[in-house]
Amino acid sequence: MLTDPLVAPTRTVPDDERLARAALSRIVEPGDEGAGLLLQRCGPIETAERLARGRDLPERLRRRAEGYQARAAVANPAADLERAARMGARLVCPGDRDWPTQLDDLGPITPTALWVRGDASLRLLALRSVAMVGARSCTAYGARVAAELSAELADAAWVVVSGGAFGIDAAGHRGALSATGITVGVLACGVDEIYPRGHATLLARIAEQGLLVSELPLGAHPTRPRFLLRNRVIAALTRGTVVVEAARRSGALSTARHARDLNRLVMGVPGPVTSELSTGVHALLRSGAALVTDAAEIIEMVGGIGVDLAPTRRGPMLPRDALGRDTLEVLEAIPAGPLGAPVERLVRASGLPPDAVLQRLYELGSLELVERCGSHWRLV
Repeated sequence: MLTDPLVAPTRTVPDDERLARAALSRIVEPGDEGAGLLLQRCGPIETAERLARGRDLPERLRRRAEGYQARAAVANPAADLERAARMGARLVCPGDRDWPTQLDDLGPITPTALWVRGDASLRLLALRSVAMVGARSCTAYGARVAAELSAELADAAWVVVSGGAFGIDAAGHRGALSATGITVGVLACGVDEIYPRGHATLLARIAEQGLLVSELPLGAHPTRPRFLLRNRVIAALTRGTVVVEAARRSGALSTARHARDLNRLVMGVPGPVTSELSTGVHALLRSGAALVTDAAEIIEMVGGIGVDLAPTRRGPMLPRDALGRDTLEVLEAIPAGPLGAPVERLVRASGLPPDAVLQRLYELGSLELVERCGSHWRLV
């Protein structure tokens, strides 16, 4: 059952609980389901104490008890919170007014807390947000599409959420920023870390104009599993996920899978059938993802029912499109060529009476589709 993201938590998180969750962000790896179940049953304070002692743990956690203890021994949550405050970051916990309650849909793999860098409200930004994900080694086509879609979404006051990586992620962030929009970067490292190194300026700009978010503590470095586990947060945080270019084994597809498992909308942008980077997206589309080509179609999917509708697209309107059946039959009866045909011949070809044919011919003449040349009528 989906949590209602419009409902803000009302209680104030006690300081000891906040410290416990800060400690857990150092002790527990993202997506640790066993620790998450313990947290649901015992609460953050008791969970942190049990993991630090390495005792009174469920059987599934005992084999990792030494690792939990080793991490707990060097954790200093008070120092982490103080350091975060100095750099303009904070810890957002379940129960805080700024906590996006839709993250609770993740159940036992819900983040213990989120480190957030930036001044905006994470909960409010997430209410109108779309994930833009795709290949790191994207093509120029993919980068252009992601940037244009993100800029159009920003123009419509939607927030673009992505992972801060090279390729489609970066194009999505830059597209939103270029339109003076807001974007959120969900990182697989601490919010004080610069990864990838080439994105130092981009990440700083995201923190200024939007938010940087991570469930990992300050100073934490990215690993391959952390990238994949980060994707569940992107999927849960947003109203829907758009995939732009992805190969069969692209990490971006894991975001789409998480979104689908959470009953979020999954959308894909088609690409050239000759490109390997289209195969993953096209497989998504074949399995039921919505095909989108512009921001209006994305907003129609994730926006209000009957409100955020994409405009109906048609080809150019031609004069003959408005013709009645009889008029069109007379027009089709006129042969091509400079001579045309007399009324008698058009009567035989159309099967209509002479008076009706003559009336239709004058109607066509007023539309400048035919012209009279003596006793003959010909196409213009």
